[in-house]
Amino acid sequence: MEIKEIKTEKLDPKGFIKQSVEEISSTVGSGLAINALSGGVDSSVVTILGHKALGDRLKTYFIENGLMREKEGEKIVYLFENLGIHVEMFDAKEQFFNALKGITDPEEKREAITRTFYKDVFGKLVKESGAKYLMQGTNYTDVEETVAGIKRQHNILAQIGIDTEEQYGYIVIEPIVQLRKTGIRKVAKALGLPEEIYNKPPFPGPALAARIIGEVTPERVQTIRKATTIVEEELHTTNAFQYLAILHKDKVTGMREGKRDYGLQIEVRCWESKDAITGSPTRLPYDILYKLAERITTEVPGVVSVTYNITKKPPSTIEAV
Repeated sequence: MEIKEIKTEKLDPKGFIKQSVEEISSTVGSGLAINALSGGVDSSVVTILGHKALGDRLKTYFIENGLMREKEGEKIVYLFENLGIHVEMFDAKEQFFNALKGITDPEEKREAITRTFYKDVFGKLVKESGAKYLMQGTNYTDVEETVAGIKRQHNILAQIGIDTEEQYGYIVIEPIVQLRKTGIRKVAKALGLPEEIYNKPPFPGPALAARIIGEVTPERVQTIRKATTIVEEELHTTNAFQYLAILHKDKVTGMREGKRDYGLQIEVRCWESKDAITGSPTRLPYDILYKLAERITTEVPGVVSVTYNITKKPPSTIEAV
């Protein structure tokens, strides 16, 4: 399935919006669709496009999978209510943690998340609502990395031969699949989305599961969630492309109050990039790095070591898992 990229420099946001709305309306016809909103710029753009095309015939869900940032769902529901779009929260924490139990391999984790999202959660929602379509914010880089075998993105389905209608009972619509992140931000701005959305740093589809090396458990998610909050508070003024915390699998020896404290390792990454194809680590001042280490080891229980990644992409990738 070949997808032709629309280069950001050749993108006409208003023309793209008009065409996308017409295509969504034509595809769905008089039927119903459901929409997966995570609150990132990709899914937010798709949400607005879908509601422009379908109005009340698009039902939007925020899936609470237990893997999101602190109070993410409540913030997104409130923001979109103010934009005139009702978002329904769907609690699926138990399904996701059961699916991830005992899994440490990155690709197996992504497969478990894919299966839970598309078969267990959205399969049920589509069946109950009578919808025939699912809208989601797949972008061009997601497809590129998956097809190249670099990293399986959980939202890549038809591009790797998965017949969603046959396997899950619905057809997937991907309005922004021809765009990279920079182009999507231009469209988001043209749609009138607030800056906190169109300039929001990228966040992976598997959410915090993509930032845990090893098994994903509620306890480990809570650790990386606290570290993520600190990293985002300290680095949001850097204007970097993306910044994140990663929880490592192995523990290391530390010490507190003169005694051994065998604890956790957090890795911090901060990136300069235009399109996520390549990236360079931000040259953060030492004072910022020192403060990050001080806050994380003080405020996140069990953490005794904080490191900063200085490897460019490639050979590294922006996310660790």
